[in-house]
Amino acid sequence: MSGRVVVLTGGVGGAKLVLGLQQLLEPANVTAIVNTGDDFTHLGLHVSPDIDTLLYTLSGKSNAAQGWGREGESWNFLDALRSLGGEDWFMLGDGDLALHVLRSMRLARGESLSAITADFARSWGIAIDVLPMSDQLVATHLDTDEGVLPFQRYFVGRRCQPVVRQVMFEGAAQAKPAPGVCEAILADDTTAILIAPSNPYLSVDPIFAVPGIRDALLAARAPVVAVSPIVGGDAVKGPTAKLMRELGSVVTPQAVAAHYGDVLDGMLVDERDARVNLGIASVHVDTLMTSLDDRVRVAQAALALAAGIR
Repeated sequence: MSGRVVVLTGGVGGAKLVLGLQQLLEPANVTAIVNTGDDFTHLGLHVSPDIDTLLYTLSGKSNAAQGWGREGESWNFLDALRSLGGEDWFMLGDGDLALHVLRSMRLARGESLSAITADFARSWGIAIDVLPMSDQLVATHLDTDEGVLPFQRYFVGRRCQPVVRQVMFEGAAQAKPAPGVCEAILADDTTAILIAPSNPYLSVDPIFAVPGIRDALLAARAPVVAVSPIVGGDAVKGPTAKLMRELGSVVTPQAVAAHYGDVLDGMLVDERDARVNLGIASVHVDTLMTSLDDRVRVAQAALALAAGIR
C-alpha cells in the first residue's frame, strides 16, 4: 500500500499492531496517534505509559514477556524508595526513569509533550511519527463502587477490581489535538486510518474525547478500519470484557462497532467470533498477535480491508 497510514493506539495491543505496520511499510509513512489519558504525575514525574510502551516496542527495548516496560530492567531505585517508606504500587524501573525524568524536566521548561516525544523517538532510531493525542493534560477517571479513581489507581493500584459505572476524561473539553494529529488524518496522501485493538473505553475514547479528532475522522477521505479487541467472545488481556459488561454492553465485535459508531467504515474481526452483519465492511481473520509474524499478518489484513473499502 502506498501513501500514509494513520493508527490510533494505546496499550500493548496497539503497540503490537504498530510494530506490524513498521515491518510492512516505510516507517516515515506511518503516523501513530497515542492515547495520553493514562498519563499521570507520580513521585513528581510525568509518566506517559502508552507513549513509552510504543517507544519501547518500536525500538526493540520492550520486555517481550510482559509486553510493557524495558527488557533487562533493574529495580534499585524502587528498592531504595521502598526502604524509605515511599509509594511502590506503581513500578518504576531504573532504565524507565530516564524517560520520566527527562520528560518532566523538559515539560517544566515549557516544552510540549509532542516535541519531547518526537525527540525520544528520534534518539532511538524510530522513523514512525509518534504523536500524543494532545499536548494538554487529559486524565482518565473512573466512577466505581469504590468512588472516583484516577486511571492508574484503578488499573495498577486496584488491578481493575472495582466495578465501573462511568468513564470520564478530565480536561478533554479544553484540550486541543497535538500538532500533526488532524493534519495526518485529513492528509490527501493518507490511504488508511486504523483503530488498534486497544481498549475502546480506556485507550480509544480518550482520543475521541479531544475536540476536533472525531470530526477529522468523520471528514477523512481515507477509510477508518478498526481491529476488534474481542477474540472468541472475550478480551485477550486487560479489563476490556469486564468493563464492557459493567457498562451494560455485550462482549462482541458488534458492540465495539456500535460503540465507535459512524466513525467506522470497516472492522477486522477475529475468526473465532460469529459472522454477523455489522452494517459495515468486515473480514474475519486470526487476530491474535503472539509473534512478530502474527503482528505483520494482522496489520496486512487491516490494510487489505482498508484498500478494499477505498
